[in-house]
Amino acid sequence: MTPATVCSTGIEGLDAILAGGLPRDRMYAIEGAAGVGKTTLALQFLMEGVQRGEKGLYISLSETKPELESVARSHGWSLDDVAVVDMSSLQQLAAPAQSTVFHSSEVELNQATKALIKNIEDADPSRIVFDSLFEMRLLAQSPIRYRRQMLALKQVFGLRKCTVLLLEDTTLVPSDMQIANLVNGVIQLESTKTDYGSERRRLSITKLRGVSFIGGSHDYVIRKGGLQVFPRLIAYDRFTDYPTGIASSGVKNLDALVGGGLNRGTSSLILGPAGSGKSIIVTQFAYAAAERGDRVLVLSFEESTRNMMERAKLLGVPLDQHVANGIVTIMQIDPADVTPGELAQVVMNRVEKHDVKVVVIDSLNGYLQAMPQEQFLILHMHELLAFLGRQGVVTLLILAQHGLVIDMSTPVDVTYLADTVVVLRYFEVHGHIRKAISVVKRRNGPHENTIREMSIVNNRLVIGEVIEGFQGVLTGPPVTEIVSKPKRRHASEPAT
Repeated sequence: MTPATVCSTGIEGLDAILAGGLPRDRMYAIEGAAGVGKTTLALQFLMEGVQRGEKGLYISLSETKPELESVARSHGWSLDDVAVVDMSSLQQLAAPAQSTVFHSSEVELNQATKALIKNIEDADPSRIVFDSLFEMRLLAQSPIRYRRQMLALKQVFGLRKCTVLLLEDTTLVPSDMQIANLVNGVIQLESTKTDYGSERRRLSITKLRGVSFIGGSHDYVIRKGGLQVFPRLIAYDRFTDYPTGIASSGVKNLDALVGGGLNRGTSSLILGPAGSGKSIIVTQFAYAAAERGDRVLVLSFEESTRNMMERAKLLGVPLDQHVANGIVTIMQIDPADVTPGELAQVVMNRVEKHDVKVVVIDSLNGYLQAMPQEQFLILHMHELLAFLGRQGVVTLLILAQHGLVIDMSTPVDVTYLADTVVVLRYFEVHGHIRKAISVVKRRNGPHENTIREMSIVNNRLVIGEVIEGFQGVLTGPPVTEIVSKPKRRHASEPAT
């Protein structure tokens, strides 16, 4: 659809879901419980019209004009250029002038409808918000009468070529199928409380005639400036023809372990218990990428930016220099406040608009906390990794295991999603704790099948020689190998 035939909602993410916006000169229902942001969405819709030189009208049967102005001010908007008809003036116009033989509710409904039509004619708007349908339903007191009046209003809106949003509070009444049949589209808003942190808000398009919209649930948040909607990530239609190549870590033996380096467009999972060196590995890869001039994005869920810088100094890599010049971006993520859709949007924007070549997620344990349910993490990670792979990005994922030495487990199994899996372990030798590293999977070619020792020597990451003489370093308590020698046969024993 062309810009002339669609009506932008003023919400970039919602317009993307709607393939540009709402088709003009039609009615749409905005459904949701109290507090989900219906009024805010409606005001954004009208503010966008003001920006485009289109007249707007807000017909409020549930809020007064001062209340609407207060909501607008909280987002930095002014309603000076929007005509507002509040419920108090409408009730005065709707009051019957004298007694009649008709039922009072029918008289009031007819008077209210005439008052609405007069206000529409006086304002001559291109965009109308009707808040809310519940009040009209109360006036009608009959489904037949209510439907008849809504059909009359629809005809008026159509003749005047208005794009109309009808707000419906599902706290007061369930989703109305009568209205769903009358309108051109239905947008549902919902809010879900979490055990800890902010609520999760999701938006879905349940009906939109003549538009190939993006289905499913989409995360959104309400912040100063209105709703921010994050369309569900769909990876298959986002592909960039990127050059192939290998991303080196700058450490010879580490590159040898992973088969020479990490292929561009692949993901690698660094798996191990707390303190085993997972963040050290990804820091080394991030620094090497920055030294090559590749932009790096680090999403840190647990560790502060300051701690990450301090760890880099202990490794002898001046990561702070690359942070200062913008080559490396470290974003602190609060898993109790961020939504999965918002996180995906951040990554997409950085990759597509800032040419990020390496993405680090530290860690998936924190990412899991941002997901409402565990099974969604797998689907979300699948789409995110597929998108990054199609953009030629090297993705490094950290996953901390529960436990330190044996009987270790992970909160979620994502090993099959990653192209390369690097395992870190502790092992004990003569009263000393040491660290082991090995690669157990690599889709894109051969890798070492050995287990090497990892340590920090003179502020440098050192991947040592192959660990020999032990069994069970990766699978359990390691034991020293005992090479048995053939037993000498006594002269009197018969030969076998």
